[in-house]
Amino acid sequence: MLNLDNLSVWFGGGRDRVDAVRNASFCVNSGASFGIVGESGSGKSTILRAVMGLIPNWSGTISVDGRPVDKKREKSFYKVAQMVFQDPYASLHPRHSVDQVLGETLYLHGFSDIDHRVVKLLDDVGLGAKFRFRYPHQLSGGQRQRVAIARALAPEPSILLLDEPTSALDVSVQAEILNLLTDLRIKHGLTYVMVSHDLSVVGHMCEKLAVMQDGKIVEIMDVETLRRAKASHPYSQELLAASI
Repeated sequence: MLNLDNLSVWFGGGRDRVDAVRNASFCVNSGASFGIVGESGSGKSTILRAVMGLIPNWSGTISVDGRPVDKKREKSFYKVAQMVFQDPYASLHPRHSVDQVLGETLYLHGFSDIDHRVVKLLDDVGLGAKFRFRYPHQLSGGQRQRVAIARALAPEPSILLLDEPTSALDVSVQAEILNLLTDLRIKHGLTYVMVSHDLSVVGHMCEKLAVMQDGKIVEIMDVETLRRAKASHPYSQELLAASI
């Protein structure tokens, strides 16, 4: 569903150029859940943003659902791939009701029977129709993230890119959102790529993961290797030791 081959991403140019990701390669099969871990600034979120076309400066190959993508994404791309951002309050328009957020997304992607689909999306994420005409400031952090997930599901994508989807939430709410994402993946046959600094979250959600350091993928391992603390790269071993 997602294949990266020698992906490099940079910001600026000349003497001001910063290489955020260098020669990253990995493959995520359809229906799988893949994690990317590493400390802040290692390039994790930059990879997701490059895949979604939010960063113009990149080289290498990005293929989604078997098709290489260009620098400018076609509209059809966003019916296959969607992203859930870290901060649900920042990613929702403060003056748009939940109904507007979901209804406009459905309209832009060419769906009819929008009223029915809005209610179904809210049911899917555990909110229900009573939240339909509320505004972001009237929702808790967990409820806002549920709306953001519903918006991502609206085009009926095959792959969701999850950028630390619970790190801005209270600890008590984090498990609810992770369980919701697990259920949605099964229900809709979704493929996940999840960025997190929390190894326990990745261990719970993913089958394989990449470890990033200073813009490079230093190791790719399956989750059993993570759970047994059998990482081979020194930096991966440090991350595991720090998380225990």
